[in-house]
Amino acid sequence: MTGLLHIVGLGPGNPELVTPQAMDLLASATDVFGYTPYVARVADRTGLRKHPSDNREEKARARAALAAAAEGRRAVIVSSGDPGVFAMAAAVFEELEGEPAWQGLDISVTPGVTAMLAAAAAAGAPLGHDFCVINLSDNLKSWELIAARLRSAVAADFAIAIYNPRSKARPDTFANALALIDAEGGGDRLVVLVRNATLPDEHVTTRRVRELDPQDVDMRTLVIVGSTSTRRVGKWVYTPRRGS
Repeated sequence: MTGLLHIVGLGPGNPELVTPQAMDLLASATDVFGYTPYVARVADRTGLRKHPSDNREEKARARAALAAAAEGRRAVIVSSGDPGVFAMAAAVFEELEGEPAWQGLDISVTPGVTAMLAAAAAAGAPLGHDFCVINLSDNLKSWELIAARLRSAVAADFAIAIYNPRSKARPDTFANALALIDAEGGGDRLVVLVRNATLPDEHVTTRRVRELDPQDVDMRTLVIVGSTSTRRVGKWVYTPRRGS
């Protein structure tokens, strides 16, 4: 097989944070696949075919890109942030697992700056010591599993980066997560909310867990719940490198 499939991260939104490697791969692609807003970030040019799709079409998107590569095309799947963090890289390998004919394709994963890292940088260094990352979406896992992981993270005194905290379809998820963290003894922990990280309208807010209004959070907000050692210094929030 002579086709190629590159799974590329576009970073958190600011075009200056797209890596040179990602730009080179996009410049040589014949086909770009991805969620419609992400495909729109790729410049049009002669010879480039764009294949935008809906947010919940990851399986079909992965298969279409793999099929294009199998036909000898230079296909790229784009994700925001890093494609290996709650994004398309895992979706591609899930589809590849059941298709031995595609397993000889030349596939690469190109990292990108995650929303988590961009948000942490905007706030200071809240992920300066041990941390974990939890996605509050229950599309692919149960709330019971999410709750169990949140409890474990609080008990282990991790800082917690939270993706997809609250959507129109899940208006109460974030409130439930805050209540759980509070009930587990984390009500006084600092929380950083970063909306539209790296974009011109980026907004950073810092509160305590029990002070937060869940209505202030949406799907464009990255939430970082600090550990017990996370603290403020001036306008910044950081977690010391030594554990508590």
